[in-house]
Amino acid sequence: MTGLRFGYGTNGFANHRLTDTLTILADLGYHGVALTLDHGHLDPFAPGLARRVDAVAADLARLGLSLVIETGARYLLDPWEKHAPTLLHDERELRIDFLRRAVAVGADLGAEAVSFWAGVRPPGVDERTAWQRLVGGCADVVAAAEEHAVVLGFEPEPGMLVEDIAGWRRLHDALGSPARFGITLDIGHCRCREPEPVPDCVAAVADHLVNVQIDDMRRGVHEHLPFGTGEIDFPPVLAALHAAGYRGLVAVELPRHSHAAPAVAARSIQFLKAAARRG
Repeated sequence: MTGLRFGYGTNGFANHRLTDTLTILADLGYHGVALTLDHGHLDPFAPGLARRVDAVAADLARLGLSLVIETGARYLLDPWEKHAPTLLHDERELRIDFLRRAVAVGADLGAEAVSFWAGVRPPGVDERTAWQRLVGGCADVVAAAEEHAVVLGFEPEPGMLVEDIAGWRRLHDALGSPARFGITLDIGHCRCREPEPVPDCVAAVADHLVNVQIDDMRRGVHEHLPFGTGEIDFPPVLAALHAAGYRGLVAVELPRHSHAAPAVAARSIQFLKAAARRG
């Protein structure tokens, strides 16, 4: 099966320097990297950002790696509360600023997409208010993406305000169906949350698919698992991505496996290549 390009998420290499992470992934045969902007990996709020972005760009070019930007850092914005503030909080300006910075970094690095999500509805915020805040915040991010000519991939995330493909469609419509507002599809999330088989989920969003995360998972349990330890049959999924004409990165998303990152990354690409051949 030709055309599929595999990447790996830096949130699964939290204990490595970014330059070492990129070198390991290139040596293992990955085509690209899903770079989560975080304390240890290109913090967009730390001094000397332009210099550090140039250094990452040089590494990517030297190693021949493509890139998507991920924005799911856990405690980057608030050291006390994971992922806070989101686009749904009363004080959400910092999240919007972060996403604008991510778009600018993505533009400078030639990212294929900048990925983000809604967040969990905070206590005391009713669903109508949360939805209005989400639409307004996303509109701000879309404006930044238009300014920098960057593609956005919005990710449905189990447990968040937008947690499935139907929710993404509702949001896409509410924003006026902007051309640069695509979908990030996590293959594991499809098994966890969607009523349809995973290959059908891929086909359903083929026209808007700009970023793919891949991991194993079980129905109803939001836990990212190494390949072969969940319930997903991967050859038909990869065949569906190929049939959809998807040409972006298919990036492994295992954020809780940094303790064994090189070994997990090596096993993952071997598994994916074998599954692609079977598909």
